[in-house]
Amino acid sequence: MERTKVYFTSDVHLGLTTADPKEREERFVLWLKSLPRDAKALYLLGDIWDFWYEYRDVVPKEGVRVIAQLIDLMDNGVEVWFMPGNHDVWCYGYFESLGMRKIEQPFYTEIGGRRFCLGHGDGLKDATRGYRMMMRVFKSRFCQALFSALHPRIAFWFATGCSTRNRYTHTPYEWKGADEPLVRYAEEEIAAGRKADFFIFGHFHVEASQTLSDGSELFVMDTWLKGGTPCLIFDGQSLKAGR
Repeated sequence: MERTKVYFTSDVHLGLTTADPKEREERFVLWLKSLPRDAKALYLLGDIWDFWYEYRDVVPKEGVRVIAQLIDLMDNGVEVWFMPGNHDVWCYGYFESLGMRKIEQPFYTEIGGRRFCLGHGDGLKDATRGYRMMMRVFKSRFCQALFSALHPRIAFWFATGCSTRNRYTHTPYEWKGADEPLVRYAEEEIAAGRKADFFIFGHFHVEASQTLSDGSELFVMDTWLKGGTPCLIFDGQSLKAGR
């Protein structure tokens, strides 16, 4: 059977202690197991883990069954592409050692004769000064070396605690339509000649879509924290939301 379907998903936030983490992991594993035999590729567009940090000899224990299922997919010929988000940015080689293909945003690729622009969605347009500074700290080799000096128990306790507290302060995101920063980012890409048939992002924990000025389409995928199996499916001709 020819493999034609390509799947996209993001924002599972494995390990986050809110919204029944065990149920969410089981739901994600079952979804991975359900991918049909004609699945060609799976794109994980960031924040699959709520916190991920690789020491030289230590990786997080959360999501072991997810990793096992991803390995099974790859063993059965499915390409698995992984893009770090702002929560799982500290991945240095473990996923590649398993056979996944690591990519960075914005990632342009052609699938089935259609052009895609893929990203997690954070910081592409109108990021606040505080957010830009935070990401510079996260990506600083010096700061990473300091963090690595902490015992994993302390480091994971601190990081997961910060993530949980931050989650409680968030209010639901409201999609702004044509005024949305991601829409303006995509329009600037189009104006600069970096066109795509589909722009796909996550990060904002909202399901949204927008038709752009040249007729291309922008999609934002929802978070798994709300239930269901939010994803996008490309069948070689069209892109549609899956649940």
